[in-house]
Amino acid sequence: MQKTDPTADPTADPTPVTIRAVEPGDFAAWKVLWDGYNKFYGRHGATALPAEITLTTWSRFFDAYEPMHALVAEQAGEVVGLVHFLLHRSTIQLHPNCYLQDLFTAEAARGKGVARRLIEAVYARAKAMRVERVYWQTHETNTTAMRLYDTVAEKSGFVVYRKLL
Repeated sequence: MQKTDPTADPTADPTPVTIRAVEPGDFAAWKVLWDGYNKFYGRHGATALPAEITLTTWSRFFDAYEPMHALVAEQAGEVVGLVHFLLHRSTIQLHPNCYLQDLFTAEAARGKGVARRLIEAVYARAKAMRVERVYWQTHETNTTAMRLYDTVAEKSGFVVYRKLL
């Protein structure tokens, strides 16, 4: 008799998902997801990010002096998700913090556990780097994603303020 994992997502696709570091040859597939992510947050058309920002972001993933990292989810040879995270110092901890800045999955991969796997991969990488905290923010209207986030992390209670200069 085959045992089933009670924590497994019953809607998950049976095709295995591999989470790995982004590679230089992933640019075209990554950019499709990156553009989708930016469109989701209203950065498209007249408000699109300049190409310089996209290319600089991409190059930072491969610069050993940058504290910025990228992972992708690959399924059946196709890149179906991305996550970007960066490390920074804190005034209240000895070890750095990890800010999970961007998380996005292709529409066909949504609801199948890909985003959860990407978050868990960031947790594993952060733990290996002796990071004590991973955190992120999302827009208050992103209720679909928040249903997942509520199961993998706790809300900090902090409200984000910003001023564009």
